Amino acid sequence: VITGFALISVVAGLDSGVKRLSEINMGLAALLLLFIVIAGPTLAILTGFFDNIFAYITTLPELSMPFAREDVNYSQGWTAFYWAWWISWSPFVGMFIARVSRGRTVREFIVCVLLIPSTVCVFWMTAFGGTAISQYVNDGYQAVIGADLPVKLFAMLDAMPLASITSVVGIILVVVFFVTSSDSGSLVIDTIAAGGKVDAPTPQRIFWCTFEGLVAISLMLGGGLAAAQAMAVTTGLPFTIVLLVAAVSLIKGLMSEPRKAK
Repeated sequence: VITGFALISVVAGLDSGVKRLSEINMGLAALLLLFIVIAGPTLAILTGFFDNIFAYITTLPELSMPFAREDVNYSQGWTAFYWAWWISWSPFVGMFIARVSRGRTVREFIVCVLLIPSTVCVFWMTAFGGTAISQYVNDGYQAVIGADLPVKLFAMLDAMPLASITSVVGIILVVVFFVTSSDSGSLVIDTIAAGGKVDAPTPQRIFWCTFEGLVAISLMLGGGLAAAQAMAVTTGLPFTIVLLVAAVSLIKGLMSEPRKAK
């Protein structure tokens, strides 16, 4: 079903399909976030937001050194895992962001792609994580801790007003996030396969979107979510070399800009 939605969106194109779907997705996410802030422990969320930003900045060097930490479970299950996870995604995310950011300045890119989304992510994690912690610590709500990982969000929403509505919104958000991620990956692969053309033939878009969905379905049937995660992490190692080369190329390109301007 997700592949079918992604196919419709990617055929419609970047502006008509992916852009509109992303705008709807962000609108629903903003409404759900606003609901959590109002219905949850509002004061704790607002104060915790600034505390979490300060804690993140001060502990970032330590948290970024997985081999210098004693808590191996954290370093291997979070830091190193997410390094590999995001490195494996970086070619697709980077090319997609580069495409939609064309014509923007470096300053606009840093603010709108790095700073604002990172701040929103901290606020999102503070609102949802803080609400779940408050339910457990202050209200004695055990279900949010005992629930399986994939349904912890819905266990938290179940203890709040309008649970049936917010749970449906949560499911829609999960589906649309998958669809937009699939769209970005399909468009990037399509661009690469077309030799850099941004408007490749529609049958080619259909092929890559369908093939991407079939690979995901095969991994889920063969080994479940763990298989899909393992494949993504495995591709992170070779792409690390590519990413380092790309970083050096980016620095050289930015350093040459003033000379070109003169």
